[in-house]
Amino acid sequence: MANHETREGRGATNRESWAGRRIIAHIDMDAFFASVEVLDDPSLKGKPVIVGGDMKRGVASAASYEARAFGVHSAMPLFQARRLCPNGVFLPVRMERYVGVSRAVMKCLGEFSPLVEQVSVDEAFVDLTGTGHLFGDPERAARSMKTRIGERTSLTCSVGVSVSKLIAKIASDMNKPDGLTIVPPAAVARFLAALPVGRVPGIGGKSGEELAKLGIQRVGDIGKYSPERLEERFGKFGAWLLEIAEGGEGAPVEPYTAPKSISAENTLDEDTADETIIRRCLLEQADRIGRRLREEGFRGRTVTLKLKHHDFRQITRSSTLAEPTQLGGTIYHEALRLLAVYNLGAKVRLVGVGVSNLEPLDAIEEPAQMSLFGASYGAEEKWEKVERATDEIARRFGRGAVKRGSLLEE
Repeated sequence: MANHETREGRGATNRESWAGRRIIAHIDMDAFFASVEVLDDPSLKGKPVIVGGDMKRGVASAASYEARAFGVHSAMPLFQARRLCPNGVFLPVRMERYVGVSRAVMKCLGEFSPLVEQVSVDEAFVDLTGTGHLFGDPERAARSMKTRIGERTSLTCSVGVSVSKLIAKIASDMNKPDGLTIVPPAAVARFLAALPVGRVPGIGGKSGEELAKLGIQRVGDIGKYSPERLEERFGKFGAWLLEIAEGGEGAPVEPYTAPKSISAENTLDEDTADETIIRRCLLEQADRIGRRLREEGFRGRTVTLKLKHHDFRQITRSSTLAEPTQLGGTIYHEALRLLAVYNLGAKVRLVGVGVSNLEPLDAIEEPAQMSLFGASYGAEEKWEKVERATDEIARRFGRGAVKRGSLLEE
């Protein structure tokens, strides 16, 4: 792929032109899922590759640039993609593989700054402020990131660099694929003034139509209206528009911090002491927590049951498992045990369960002791495969596509 580069204004890479301003880079992997598939099967190179789920009900998760030439794009129903691109290569989603490559990309970015905010599996923000003495001016640092990602993964990415996350994200999309667009402080106003409002993340088709009614086609047109008029017409959205037009720096880059616990709770429609209803809530909550643990790569040792009675008296009961788990079934059965020990008695208005004392999967290396009297050896691994299979079905067809029998409505 050709390398596209844009520098907005003179002195775009002059370090002094950034004095006192943040330097934010947005890195977006090019057609990520499809590119990984081509990487793993070079015979697909140059072909229209579409990654998605079931042909009848699924949607495209990614499309190679060859497929995009036919009008195929992500989130498009696959049956429609097949009509537009009948000779396309349609492949299933391999999320574990993509997550593995994503980890390698994020590791590269972490070598340039401790401030890396991963937005999704294929994009992230990096705060490069104050790193000039290590990596040079913003252009040089951005090139180095692109090069390092290419060396480690054999994939390309597009990078935008500017004073805020919003402008950096817009810039990264300007010259895809394999692009580099830098918008220095002195060029921000000019860059935004000429930018079509439809290029701003958060302004969709309907919002664009409403703005067009006021003659706002480009970001520069927003300034024609007073803050009062914009807020009167659009409410909080109007205040946000004005912020964009003024080139505000917005939110800082916020690195990911591992959760200390994952929990779920529900306030019931009616107070109840019916344990059948409570158990049903706990099962649904335990499944949600198990899914989150698997998605984020953790297992937990401590299960906590939370109940709030009709008089708002709240109790919690906790226990620590012999081995950490990420299985909804294991969490559910431990919550049931805690419920039985508590001896409910009075009605409750809120039911919840949580898992804490979390450990990342790669930190759990020691083999577990086999139990002589408990579950058969390998049962945990078998149920983990079952629950991961349900995760995949949910990803392809939606969360409601597969449920435990006891959670089905009568």
